[in-house]
Amino acid sequence: MFHFKQLLRNVSGFQPNTLQNVLKVRRHFGSGVENAREKLRRVLIVSKLTRLEFEKLREQQLSDECLEQKIRDRGTDYDAIKYYHHLHKDVEQKVARSFRQHGIEVQVVNRITIHKDALQWADLIVPIGGDGTFLLAAGRASPFFLSNGKRTPVVGFNSDPRRSEGRLMLPKQYSVQVDEAIRRIMANEFRWMHRSRIRTTLVGAATTERPSPMDLHEFHSQPVEHKEVMSMAPNGKSRILPYLALNEVFIGEMLSARVSHLHLRIDNADIVTKTKSSGLCVSTGTGSTSWLTSMNRLSTNNVNDLLKIVRRRTAPGALDNIDPESVSQEYNDDLVFAPDDPRLCYSIREQICIGVWPNPKGLESRGFAKEIFVKSRCVDASLVIDGSIAYNFNDGARALLEVYPEDSLLTIDMDD
Repeated sequence: MFHFKQLLRNVSGFQPNTLQNVLKVRRHFGSGVENAREKLRRVLIVSKLTRLEFEKLREQQLSDECLEQKIRDRGTDYDAIKYYHHLHKDVEQKVARSFRQHGIEVQVVNRITIHKDALQWADLIVPIGGDGTFLLAAGRASPFFLSNGKRTPVVGFNSDPRRSEGRLMLPKQYSVQVDEAIRRIMANEFRWMHRSRIRTTLVGAATTERPSPMDLHEFHSQPVEHKEVMSMAPNGKSRILPYLALNEVFIGEMLSARVSHLHLRIDNADIVTKTKSSGLCVSTGTGSTSWLTSMNRLSTNNVNDLLKIVRRRTAPGALDNIDPESVSQEYNDDLVFAPDDPRLCYSIREQICIGVWPNPKGLESRGFAKEIFVKSRCVDASLVIDGSIAYNFNDGARALLEVYPEDSLLTIDMDD
């Protein structure tokens, strides 16, 4: 019987989740968290890179007047871009001012200027923007980036609650009641929350060279410091990627029209299943409200179509009292699971299920797992973490996806 995790132990010194790991995280997040509340002295604000800032960085040679004219010539609403820029900056300034009024030292960085020293300096990381900004901050708040495995809490403010859902941020009322939110943080009037994250280990001889990540949000060629971090096993046979996925890991061909050919092993099963699909999405409980639900949800029309088929097979009137909308809502709600759940939920997008595929038969398109092993048979594929950081994942590349308790993201809950 083949056990992939045993192979990892043999070739790379890899160790699975253990009771010692659980006790370690409890020690760190027990008295350590309580002390962190009292020792909050430095806050790092991670600012959303607004559309106006993006345009200015991309067209640095243009004056403000020329840039405005160029944007208007494209038919884009420059006034709206400017309005939402100031809307975001107003919330950012309120948060910074409120923390400073409590005697807290504040630094502000964004997607371009964030760096390891600032992350190491902070006692609390505060993304201001939407869920994308939160994911950026959470990705850089990985213990693999920080010395001594430091784990810094991340607490976010939604800077545009009317247009942004901001599920990862504090409740929307605190976008207006900034002072009250920070008063509650300083007074410890909240609950700690641990959000599970996915650890990705690249396995095999192909990992002897440092894999080069690409930030999908970058538009400049300047070197980025955080890309240089990588954990290497003693014998050089596996690498743990420094980015931990808070939402999901996607693996598939970068050209969306091309079929993704992947080999999957779920929970050390004896069988490796060969699949062809539009790619594999592996989600945490946090990510289950996002892409996972979007790709698996049932609409009211879907339920209506199913009910028409079922009615032809049942007694007349037997299903007349069923409300299709409530059925679809219940089904979609059941796709979501707890953010601290240690399981992974995998979804094979548009899996080809005709002829010999999948091979062998029997692998469902969606299910839960403790660990997932993936081998690529793709030609131009990537492994993408939280829709942001991508690694090449072409023919022969292998990865193990897992959840470790000590990798969880520490944040807070203020839902009353």
